[in-house]
Amino acid sequence: MESLRTLLVDHHDSYTYNLFHLLTEVNGEEPEVLLHDAPECADIDLSAFDNIVLSPGPGHPADPRDFGATARLIERSHIPVLGVCLGHQGIALGAQARVVAAPEARHGHLSRIKHGGRGLFRGLPQDFTAVRYHSLCVAEPLPLGLQGIAWSEDGVLMGLRHRARPLWGVQFHPESVLTGYGHRMLGNFRDLTIEHANGESVTSTVAPPAATAAPAST
Repeated sequence: MESLRTLLVDHHDSYTYNLFHLLTEVNGEEPEVLLHDAPECADIDLSAFDNIVLSPGPGHPADPRDFGATARLIERSHIPVLGVCLGHQGIALGAQARVVAAPEARHGHLSRIKHGGRGLFRGLPQDFTAVRYHSLCVAEPLPLGLQGIAWSEDGVLMGLRHRARPLWGVQFHPESVLTGYGHRMLGNFRDLTIEHANGESVTSTVAPPAATAAPAST
């Protein structure tokens, strides 16, 4: 698999084209951009794609106007999906997690990210810096089908994965120039996509307990 074909679902967010350029660098091919409210979004043929990236965006993942077609896309996807911010929340909601008001709204806030060190975060240092723009977050504890894989220094969940399907989400913005290692993280998603296509398990890896424990709020 020399280059990857990504479907980039745009939730009318200014960061979508940051993702576009970063994915082009990582994949060796430009992603196809599809507006979430385009008539064909929910039913697009996924056989032409290797993976899906869900952009950030305004609104609430429980509102069909903001995420309805994307939610149906996630439900029927057999290929890896990475959700960013709103996309992360939508993946969680689809797996029966709760999306609630964040303890504090974060708009351009820089956080230190602790993580499990595997999968999406393979090779990334602990406490790398990431930028956050959100007033909602995914609440813990998570349902059994999901696993937390990253947290901010204030204890808010920053990353998750599905235990049985190739689905990942991050609350922060890897595509921002203020986030360290965003390129590396999307490269890890590329590697996970290739592993999945080769029949390797990308859902059974469990991070060490010491790394996955959410840090105490400060």
